[in-house]
Amino acid sequence: MDLCHVPATREKGWYLALMAPNVKGPNYAWLDPSRLYCHPQGLQDCVADLLQPFQGDAIDMVAGIDAMGFILGAAAAATLRKGFLAIRKAGHLCVQTVAQPYTDYSGREKVMEVRTDAISPGLRVLLVDQWVETGGTMRAAIELVERLGGVVAGVAAICIENSEGGKWIQERYKCSHCVPARLQPRFDQHQ
Repeated sequence: MDLCHVPATREKGWYLALMAPNVKGPNYAWLDPSRLYCHPQGLQDCVADLLQPFQGDAIDMVAGIDAMGFILGAAAAATLRKGFLAIRKAGHLCVQTVAQPYTDYSGREKVMEVRTDAISPGLRVLLVDQWVETGGTMRAAIELVERLGGVVAGVAAICIENSEGGKWIQERYKCSHCVPARLQPRFDQHQ
């Protein structure tokens, strides 16, 4: 799809066609949404679809997960007129942090951290990432927010796969994603 083309009718998820498949091998995610972010209307519609289920909900802050969650998270925060918190891979913050180990979608062991002075008890945080495949990264972010006394107001991602970890998150938290139900099996099977 051309990066300037806007379809005459825009159903939820129309912008998913802008994403590109992995051509670099197993150490990379199976699909790359970064091209979607280059399309002005695609990005706006994606953020609107992600935030729609949270209309009227109390959200105090939006947190995006390193690194691609920063794009959608910052866009969501700007739309909601809320502050944005970056949840980082360990070693990137020069302030006091709390850390959480996790296993990412590729099976690699990593550590995530967040600054300790941004989340106060009871603060309602919307967590945003590009994708929830196995759920390990999002679960680590949830743990960090809750350990600091924050409340996870919701979880939003372009896709939340029906993996064991994805289901765990969806059973416990209000979630939003952009994949229409009829397409979900294709995304779960990485087709």
